[in-house]
Amino acid sequence: MGGDEIKRTVKKKYGQAALRVAGGERGSCGGASSCGCDPVSSNLYDPAETATLPAGAVLASLGCGNPTALAELHEGEVVLDLGSGGGIDVLLSARRVGPTGKAYGLDMTEEMLALARENQHQAGVANVEFLKGEIEQIPLPDASVDVIISNCVINLSADKRRVLREAFRVLRPGGRFAVSDVVVRGEVAAAVRRSMELWVGCVAGALEEAEYQRLLAEAGFDGIGVEPTRIYQGEGAHQIMGAFVRARKPRD
Repeated sequence: MGGDEIKRTVKKKYGQAALRVAGGERGSCGGASSCGCDPVSSNLYDPAETATLPAGAVLASLGCGNPTALAELHEGEVVLDLGSGGGIDVLLSARRVGPTGKAYGLDMTEEMLALARENQHQAGVANVEFLKGEIEQIPLPDASVDVIISNCVINLSADKRRVLREAFRVLRPGGRFAVSDVVVRGEVAAAVRRSMELWVGCVAGALEEAEYQRLLAEAGFDGIGVEPTRIYQGEGAHQIMGAFVRARKPRD
């Protein structure tokens, strides 16, 4: 499968998820057709966190972690969410960085962007901006953000090396990479890697743990760590993990 085919399929699936949410349904669905299916993405957020958010932001949550809680965001920081979907992590980040900070959300799916902007409007949050674009080519200047977060999205890209290089580019010196993602331990069967449905379901496209660390180092990051948050035994010898992946751009 080629990168363009993967991108089209991901766009279609997440566009459909946004339309389901707009109709009052949950964005996730059964089987392996999205990241937002149990058990990978259940009970990720404290109800106290989401109580003040628009229902559409919560229903559209398709992630595998809660990067806003793990990233230790600070007042006044600029945060970028790669693949921001319905905007739940952007809205939570905006609250954490406060009025002197800013939270950007980047997504390639028109339906998700429309949903996210409506959620922002309903939440009445001013320090948020949703951008249309691809995580392989971030539409922001060099050294313009303090923290990059993402929630079960980088594994969907067919060119993860480019994503990590772009993340490094837009981070300021000393900036932090703090994402939740699906990571694999052990060898994934070739049939799984070939499956488009499983790719969109965040399994086939997931990096092996050591490979993720290697690509981050290759992009220039240091302080690299992979912390499993949930571990599931896959079919065969591999394990599928929801993990918090962290790294830092050196200050020099």
